Amino acid sequence: MRVLVVEDDAALARGLVAALRHGGYAADHEADGADAVQLALSEPYSLIVLDLGLPGLPGFEVLKAVRAAGSTVPVMILTARDAISDRVRGLDLGADDYLLKPFDLAEFEARVRALVRRGQAVPNPVLRCGALELDRAAGTVTLGGAPVALRRRELAVLTILMTRAGKPVPKERLSAEIFGFDEAVAPNALELYVARLRKKLQPDGPEIRTIRGLGYLLMPV
Repeated sequence: MRVLVVEDDAALARGLVAALRHGGYAADHEADGADAVQLALSEPYSLIVLDLGLPGLPGFEVLKAVRAAGSTVPVMILTARDAISDRVRGLDLGADDYLLKPFDLAEFEARVRALVRRGQAVPNPVLRCGALELDRAAGTVTLGGAPVALRRRELAVLTILMTRAGKPVPKERLSAEIFGFDEAVAPNALELYVARLRKKLQPDGPEIRTIRGLGYLLMPV
């Protein structure tokens, strides 16, 4: 679950990236509109948070370019421009949400969760696989009704695997969705998170299988 923050206010961008990472998302930041288009079309983002007043290429043009290329990634416009005409234009160009600055962080985080669920075609915030239950809104996991304590990255990996239960998820795709560009990542980091998950889900949770050449598969129960 990877989010691209397109914002030229460096302080605000740092705050948004920090909040997203705290919420279990991998987050990248880009301040230039033209560069943001290239990133949006080359990486597996679950959401784009888009400012309108950008250098290089205005936000509306970024949105137009992304949609013209056929991308369906959810886009949240985050701007101080409160004119109805701007809201209408943004939504007509293909934005999925329009949030005005200043905003409440809790509302921003709730909208992010809703848009990511919508983009994954899984509107229910609660994912289930046998006795395993993951509440994405609350960020909690239970197994047979008992809480399972997961670290942020472990929760991110489990969310992706549960969203695609029964289907192999390539290691490269999983890594791309949970690690940002500027994060220092050990070569075996993904394997470590999966190993920890397996241990915490034993003995009653679903099995995470390694499919050679394909990736990881969460077995539906």
